[in-house]
Amino acid sequence: MRRTRLFFAGVVLALTTLTAAGWPAAADNDDGARKAPTEAGTSFRTATAVEQGQKATASASTGDYLYWAFPADQGQRPTVRATVELPGAQARHGAQTWRIDVYDGLRRRQSCMYGTQARTVAADAARVGLACTLRTVRAWDEPWGNDPLPGTYYVRLTVTGLAGADLGLPVSASVEAASKDMGGAAAVDGSLSAPLVPGTAGTTDDHDWASGWWSSRWVWTGLGAVLAALAGIGGYTLTRRASPTV
Repeated sequence: MRRTRLFFAGVVLALTTLTAAGWPAAADNDDGARKAPTEAGTSFRTATAVEQGQKATASASTGDYLYWAFPADQGQRPTVRATVELPGAQARHGAQTWRIDVYDGLRRRQSCMYGTQARTVAADAARVGLACTLRTVRAWDEPWGNDPLPGTYYVRLTVTGLAGADLGLPVSASVEAASKDMGGAAAVDGSLSAPLVPGTAGTTDDHDWASGWWSSRWVWTGLGAVLAALAGIGGYTLTRRASPTV
């Protein structure tokens, strides 16, 4: 009985130790100390950098192209949300259609898994909300593929349909990107030599990118190996006959 208790105590201790040591330490997050951007770029090269979880805002004119850039790493499934506060109904002359597009570091437009990427609102609407959820960012892809890869992602927000008389009317926009961690289920074998981060003023060069080979699958593989070893030891201990006393 004592051996049984010792065996199960060893299992619990091994699980606790391996889990604590196996998960990568969370990087220090200083987003709270950074001011959220209050302007947007007007092209890919001048895109305003924003961290995930920050709400960027900008004042612009109807018809402007607004650009932001945010980092996304492997295993993340980013969702971009945008809200446009429209001019008063008395100043507008008809319905408006707004749209957001998301591009990767190679400026390839990424498709949305779900979300309202474009929306038309009536002339008396006060605001319009848009959303785009990307596919999970992969650590590696074939050269001819178009899967999301680690690096910088660009958000472009603009109006695509409106009455000509409404061009130039003032608007206020806000954009926020946030990700869901998909874990080891989304991990693949292989990694990029470097993330897709162009050397432009609009990128976040100090992002702590994952190494490419790490995923939570390593933790579960290690746990499985430890449990298998402990099960073998425990089975031997529990079934071994007691030595005869002399």
